[in-house]
Amino acid sequence: MAKNPAKLEPITSERQVRLDDEDAARPKGFAKGEKLDDEAKDESKRIRKLQPKLYADARYALLVVLQGRDASGKDGTVRKVFSSVNPMGCEVTSFKEPSQIELEHDFLWRIEQRVPRRRMIGIFNRSQYEDVIVPRVHKTLPESVWSARYDQINEFERVLTQNSVVILKFFLHVSRDEQKKRLTDRLNDRKKNWKFRLGDLDDRELWSEYTDAYRDAIAKCSTSWAPWYLVPADDEDVRDVLVARKIADTLDSLDLKYPPLDPKLKGLKIK
Repeated sequence: MAKNPAKLEPITSERQVRLDDEDAARPKGFAKGEKLDDEAKDESKRIRKLQPKLYADARYALLVVLQGRDASGKDGTVRKVFSSVNPMGCEVTSFKEPSQIELEHDFLWRIEQRVPRRRMIGIFNRSQYEDVIVPRVHKTLPESVWSARYDQINEFERVLTQNSVVILKFFLHVSRDEQKKRLTDRLNDRKKNWKFRLGDLDDRELWSEYTDAYRDAIAKCSTSWAPWYLVPADDEDVRDVLVARKIADTLDSLDLKYPPLDPKLKGLKIK
Protein backbone atom coordinates (compact mmCIF):
# COMPACT_ATOMS: atom_id res chain seq x y z
CA MET A 1 0.00 0.00 0.00
CA ALA A 2 1.39 3.41 -0.96
CA LYS A 3 2.17 5.81 1.84
CA ASN A 4 -0.04 8.83 2.34
CA PRO A 5 2.20 11.90 1.79
CA ALA A 6 -0.19 13.98 3.89
CA LYS A 7 0.67 11.92 6.97
CA LEU A 8 4.00 11.18 8.62
CA GLU A 9 5.13 7.58 8.87
CA PRO A 10 7.52 6.35 11.59
CA ILE A 11 11.08 5.41 10.73
CA THR A 12 11.31 1.63 10.97
CA SER A 13 14.59 0.90 9.18
CA GLU A 14 17.94 2.58 8.59
CA ARG A 15 17.38 2.83 4.84
CA GLN A 16 14.45 5.18 5.46
CA VAL A 17 16.70 7.81 7.03
CA ARG A 18 17.31 9.93 3.95
CA LEU A 19 18.64 13.39 4.70
CA ASP A 20 19.40 14.63 1.19
CA ASP A 21 18.42 18.18 0.28
CA GLU A 22 15.60 17.04 -1.98
CA ASP A 23 14.01 15.20 0.96
CA ALA A 24 13.47 18.55 2.69
CA ALA A 25 11.28 19.91 -0.13
CA ARG A 26 7.49 19.96 -0.29
CA PRO A 27 6.34 16.35 -0.85
CA LYS A 28 4.69 15.55 -4.19
CA GLY A 29 1.43 14.82 -2.41
CA PHE A 30 1.05 18.55 -1.74
CA ALA A 31 0.27 20.52 -4.89
CA LYS A 32 2.69 23.32 -5.71
CA GLY A 33 1.31 26.62 -4.49
CA GLU A 34 -1.43 24.91 -2.50
CA LYS A 35 -2.43 27.03 0.47
CA LEU A 36 -2.30 25.05 3.70
CA ASP A 37 -3.20 27.70 6.26
CA ASP A 38 -6.70 26.31 6.77
CA GLU A 39 -5.42 22.73 7.09
CA ALA A 40 -2.85 23.77 9.68
CA LYS A 41 -5.49 25.68 11.64
CA ASP A 42 -7.86 22.72 11.51
CA GLU A 43 -5.23 20.37 12.92
CA SER A 44 -4.32 22.87 15.64
CA LYS A 45 -8.01 23.09 16.54
CA ARG A 46 -8.11 19.31 16.89
CA ILE A 47 -5.22 19.53 19.36
CA ARG A 48 -6.99 22.31 21.24
CA LYS A 49 -10.16 20.22 21.57
CA LEU A 50 -8.30 17.10 22.67
CA GLN A 51 -6.02 18.80 25.18
CA PRO A 52 -8.73 19.29 27.88
CA LYS A 53 -9.54 15.58 27.61
CA LEU A 54 -5.85 14.69 28.04
CA TYR A 55 -5.75 16.90 31.13
CA ALA A 56 -8.98 15.61 32.65
CA ASP A 57 -8.32 11.96 31.77
CA ALA A 58 -4.97 12.13 33.61
CA ARG A 59 -3.74 8.72 32.39
CA TYR A 60 -1.11 9.97 29.97
CA ALA A 61 1.53 12.61 29.35
CA LEU A 62 2.53 13.62 25.82
CA LEU A 63 6.17 14.45 25.11
CA VAL A 64 6.90 16.13 21.77
CA VAL A 65 10.60 16.22 20.81
CA LEU A 66 11.72 18.67 18.13
CA GLN A 67 15.20 18.30 16.67
CA GLY A 68 16.79 19.85 13.61
CA ARG A 69 19.60 21.97 12.33
CA ASP A 70 19.84 25.67 13.11
CA ALA A 71 16.97 27.56 11.41
CA SER A 72 15.02 24.36 10.74
CA GLY A 73 11.94 25.91 12.33
CA LYS A 74 11.72 24.46 15.84
CA ASP A 75 10.53 27.74 17.40
CA GLY A 76 8.11 28.35 14.55
CA THR A 77 6.64 24.87 14.92
CA VAL A 78 6.01 25.41 18.62
CA ARG A 79 4.43 28.80 17.96
CA LYS A 80 2.14 27.70 15.13
CA VAL A 81 1.16 24.17 16.13
CA PHE A 82 0.50 24.95 19.80
CA SER A 83 -0.74 28.52 19.46
CA SER A 84 -4.26 27.70 20.61
CA VAL A 85 -3.64 25.25 23.44
CA ASN A 86 -4.26 26.13 27.07
CA PRO A 87 -0.85 27.12 28.51
CA MET A 88 -1.89 25.63 31.87
CA GLY A 89 -1.57 22.17 30.30
CA CYS A 90 1.52 22.73 28.18
CA GLU A 91 5.22 23.16 29.04
CA VAL A 92 8.01 24.12 26.61
CA THR A 93 11.66 23.46 27.41
CA SER A 94 14.51 24.73 25.27
CA PHE A 95 17.74 22.87 25.98
CA LYS A 96 20.84 25.00 25.53
CA GLU A 97 24.48 24.18 26.18
CA PRO A 98 24.66 22.31 29.50
CA SER A 99 25.49 24.38 32.59
CA GLN A 100 28.33 23.45 34.91
CA ILE A 101 25.88 21.90 37.37
CA GLU A 102 24.27 19.86 34.60
CA LEU A 103 27.68 18.64 33.44
CA GLU A 104 28.34 17.30 36.93
CA HIS A 105 25.41 14.87 36.52
CA ASP A 106 24.73 12.16 33.96
CA PHE A 107 23.63 13.59 30.60
CA LEU A 108 19.99 12.57 31.10
CA TRP A 109 19.67 14.29 34.48
CA ARG A 110 18.55 17.64 33.09
CA ILE A 111 16.18 15.90 30.69
CA GLU A 112 14.48 13.93 33.47
CA GLN A 113 13.71 17.17 35.31
CA ARG A 114 11.56 18.36 32.42
CA VAL A 115 9.62 15.21 31.50
CA PRO A 116 5.92 16.18 31.58
CA ARG A 117 3.71 14.73 34.28
CA ARG A 118 0.52 12.90 33.41
CA ARG A 119 -2.18 15.11 31.88
CA MET A 120 0.41 17.54 30.44
CA ILE A 121 1.88 18.19 26.98
CA GLY A 122 5.63 18.69 27.19
CA ILE A 123 7.58 20.10 24.26
CA PHE A 124 11.36 19.76 23.97
CA ASN A 125 13.04 22.27 21.69
CA ARG A 126 16.24 20.23 21.27
CA SER A 127 16.62 17.33 23.69
CA GLN A 128 18.73 14.43 24.94
CA TYR A 129 19.88 13.94 21.35
CA GLU A 130 22.08 17.04 21.59
CA ASP A 131 24.27 14.97 23.92
CA VAL A 132 24.87 12.45 21.14
CA ILE A 133 25.11 14.80 18.17
CA VAL A 134 27.30 17.65 19.44
CA PRO A 135 30.00 15.60 21.22
CA ARG A 136 30.34 13.40 18.14
CA VAL A 137 30.63 16.25 15.63
CA HIS A 138 32.88 18.46 17.73
CA LYS A 139 34.85 15.55 19.17
CA THR A 140 34.47 16.71 22.76
CA LEU A 141 33.95 13.15 24.04
CA PRO A 142 35.47 9.83 22.96
CA GLU A 143 33.35 7.63 20.70
CA SER A 144 33.09 5.02 23.44
CA VAL A 145 31.14 7.56 25.53
CA TRP A 146 28.76 9.13 23.02
CA SER A 147 28.07 5.89 21.13
CA ALA A 148 26.95 4.19 24.36
CA ARG A 149 24.31 6.87 24.74
CA TYR A 150 22.13 5.47 21.94
CA ASP A 151 21.21 2.47 24.09
CA GLN A 152 20.91 4.63 27.19
CA ILE A 153 18.45 6.94 25.44
CA ASN A 154 16.43 4.01 24.11
CA GLU A 155 16.13 2.50 27.57
CA PHE A 156 15.28 5.89 29.10
CA GLU A 157 12.50 6.39 26.56
CA ARG A 158 11.27 2.83 27.09
CA VAL A 159 10.89 3.47 30.82
CA LEU A 160 8.99 6.68 30.11
CA THR A 161 6.53 4.96 27.79
CA GLN A 162 6.05 2.14 30.30
CA ASN A 163 4.99 4.87 32.70
CA SER A 164 2.37 6.37 30.40
CA VAL A 165 4.47 9.03 28.66
CA VAL A 166 3.62 9.02 24.95
CA ILE A 167 6.65 10.17 22.93
CA LEU A 168 6.61 11.78 19.48
CA LYS A 169 10.01 12.68 18.00
CA PHE A 170 10.17 14.97 14.97
CA PHE A 171 13.31 15.73 12.99
CA LEU A 172 12.71 18.95 11.05
CA HIS A 173 14.76 18.41 7.90
CA VAL A 174 15.91 21.58 6.15
CA SER A 175 18.09 21.81 3.03
CA ARG A 176 21.40 23.62 2.89
CA ASP A 177 20.04 26.33 0.56
CA GLU A 178 16.97 26.94 2.70
CA GLN A 179 19.09 27.20 5.84
CA LYS A 180 21.28 29.78 4.08
CA LYS A 181 18.18 31.80 3.20
CA ARG A 182 16.84 31.70 6.75
CA LEU A 183 20.17 32.58 8.35
CA THR A 184 20.49 35.51 5.94
CA ASP A 185 17.00 36.65 6.91
CA ARG A 186 18.09 36.64 10.54
CA LEU A 187 20.96 38.96 9.69
CA ASN A 188 18.80 41.34 7.66
CA ASP A 189 15.72 41.49 9.89
CA ARG A 190 16.23 43.44 13.11
CA LYS A 191 13.40 41.47 14.72
CA LYS A 192 15.38 38.27 14.11
CA ASN A 193 18.94 39.53 14.71
CA TRP A 194 18.94 38.23 18.24
CA LYS A 195 18.54 34.65 16.99
CA PHE A 196 21.71 34.74 14.92
CA ARG A 197 24.98 33.49 16.39
CA LEU A 198 28.37 33.00 14.80
CA GLY A 199 28.33 29.41 15.97
CA ASP A 200 25.57 28.77 13.41
CA LEU A 201 28.13 29.36 10.65
CA ASP A 202 30.67 27.08 12.33
CA ASP A 203 28.10 24.30 12.44
CA ARG A 204 27.17 24.98 8.82
CA GLU A 205 30.78 24.25 7.85
CA LEU A 206 30.28 20.82 9.40
CA TRP A 207 27.17 20.01 7.37
CA SER A 208 28.26 16.52 6.33
CA GLU A 209 29.41 15.61 9.82
CA TYR A 210 26.07 16.71 11.28
CA THR A 211 24.20 14.80 8.58
CA ASP A 212 26.00 11.58 9.50
CA ALA A 213 25.40 12.16 13.20
CA TYR A 214 21.69 12.89 12.74
CA ARG A 215 21.24 9.91 10.44
CA ASP A 216 22.79 7.51 12.96
CA ALA A 217 20.87 8.95 15.92
CA ILE A 218 17.58 8.62 14.09
CA ALA A 219 18.32 5.12 12.78
CA LYS A 220 19.55 3.79 16.12
CA CYS A 221 16.89 5.46 18.26
CA SER A 222 13.71 5.06 16.23
CA THR A 223 11.99 2.38 18.25
CA SER A 224 8.51 0.89 18.36
CA TRP A 225 7.90 2.71 21.66
CA ALA A 226 9.42 6.06 20.62
CA PRO A 227 9.70 6.34 16.83
CA TRP A 228 11.27 9.17 14.87
CA TYR A 229 9.36 11.04 12.17
CA LEU A 230 11.21 12.88 9.39
CA VAL A 231 9.50 16.16 8.54
CA PRO A 232 10.30 17.95 5.26
CA ALA A 233 10.77 21.46 6.64
CA ASP A 234 11.76 23.70 3.73
CA ASP A 235 8.08 24.58 3.37
CA GLU A 236 6.86 25.92 6.72
CA ASP A 237 3.19 25.29 5.98
CA VAL A 238 3.80 21.64 5.09
CA ARG A 239 5.92 21.24 8.22
CA ASP A 240 3.18 22.64 10.46
CA VAL A 241 0.40 20.57 8.90
CA LEU A 242 2.33 17.30 9.15
CA VAL A 243 3.45 17.82 12.73
CA ALA A 244 0.07 19.05 13.95
CA ARG A 245 -1.77 16.21 12.22
CA LYS A 246 0.47 13.57 13.78
CA ILE A 247 0.02 15.05 17.25
CA ALA A 248 -3.77 15.30 16.85
CA ASP A 249 -4.01 11.75 15.48
CA THR A 250 -1.93 10.46 18.39
CA LEU A 251 -4.09 12.19 21.00
CA ASP A 252 -7.18 10.90 19.24
CA SER A 253 -5.86 7.32 19.36
CA LEU A 254 -5.57 7.40 23.16
CA ASP A 255 -9.34 7.17 23.54
CA LEU A 256 -9.31 9.96 26.09
CA LYS A 257 -12.37 10.35 28.28
CA TYR A 258 -13.67 12.84 30.77
CA PRO A 259 -13.94 11.08 34.16
CA PRO A 260 -17.48 10.31 35.36
CA LEU A 261 -19.08 12.25 38.16
CA ASP A 262 -18.28 10.95 41.62
CA PRO A 263 -21.33 8.90 42.75
CA LYS A 264 -21.29 10.82 46.02
CA LEU A 265 -22.02 14.01 44.09
CA LYS A 266 -25.02 12.70 42.16
CA GLY A 267 -28.17 14.50 43.12
CA LEU A 268 -26.22 17.18 45.01
CA LYS A 269 -28.11 20.46 45.08
CA ILE A 270 -26.14 23.66 45.27
CA LYS A 271 -27.93 26.31 47.31
